[in-house]
Amino acid sequence: MYIEDLKFSLWADFIERDYLDNEFQDLIHKKIINGATSNPSIFKNAILNSPAYKEQLLSLNGLTPKEKYEAVAIYDISKAADILKPLYDAGDDGYVSIEVDPFLCDDAKATIAEGKRLFETINRKNVMIKVPATLSGYEAMEELTASGIPVNATLIFSKEQAIACAKAFESGIRKYGGKLDTVISIFVSRIDRALDAKLSENGVEISLAGIYNSADIYNKIQAMDVQGCRALFASTGVKDDSLPPDYYIQKLLAYNSVNTAPIDTIKAFHDSTAKNKALPISDEVIQEHFLRIKKVGIDFDEVVAKQISDGLDAFKDAFKDILESL
Repeated sequence: MYIEDLKFSLWADFIERDYLDNEFQDLIHKKIINGATSNPSIFKNAILNSPAYKEQLLSLNGLTPKEKYEAVAIYDISKAADILKPLYDAGDDGYVSIEVDPFLCDDAKATIAEGKRLFETINRKNVMIKVPATLSGYEAMEELTASGIPVNATLIFSKEQAIACAKAFESGIRKYGGKLDTVISIFVSRIDRALDAKLSENGVEISLAGIYNSADIYNKIQAMDVQGCRALFASTGVKDDSLPPDYYIQKLLAYNSVNTAPIDTIKAFHDSTAKNKALPISDEVIQEHFLRIKKVGIDFDEVVAKQISDGLDAFKDAFKDILESL
């Protein structure tokens, strides 16, 4: 844990081969991070921009683009899992996540099959299979956890998504009959990027909607108290230069939670002196802020629905770019 008293973990939202051989291990050794996450966008940037993949890709001629992608991704995830294994063995997370093909988001059977295949191929217990929070995704989450596979539910923007994920985990773990870790990944900063311009024009304090929405979801997850399930705050890098670089980590520092962030954000948080628990926030304070948002003519439910759709599209576009390049 990064902060033991809070049971607060800090994971790196980044995977790249040279990084795994160098800085990643240094961050673990210094007890700055105790886990890692990946997604199609992260792998896109790594595979297309880093020379570290050229040699392996040359050896994969004759494979389909998706087979090439999986070979590269599985190599990196396996390496990260091996590096993190001492933490996992010590009960200090040590997880790394790999996402299923985002084009399968509306096909439960295909998502389940791919999740099981990836988990079996990587063959490391400290790997989480990342599944988008769609109707088909909930079904897949239940089946994967029932099979004893740790799951990272991703692209959560609403309480309804989080509750459905928690229920799927609860049912799956009951069927599994053992202990299993899961996380519900709540996307934070994208909400603020979508709303801040209009809120500023109307005199409503900016860069809080993502915080309060995440705090509301965190409260629901905590109240459900599903064994082994934690809130994970994602999309926590800042895009607004007026904000401190570790703004979203500081504002969402909470008991029994995880924050996955870009490396520079993690370093800024580690270097800061203030590390005070920020959650929970009362339901009354949260609802007052969303009432102010409603009064300026913003339908927050519509904003959330668009973010869910846009998030899936972004992962699909990144995945498509990777396959086309390969």
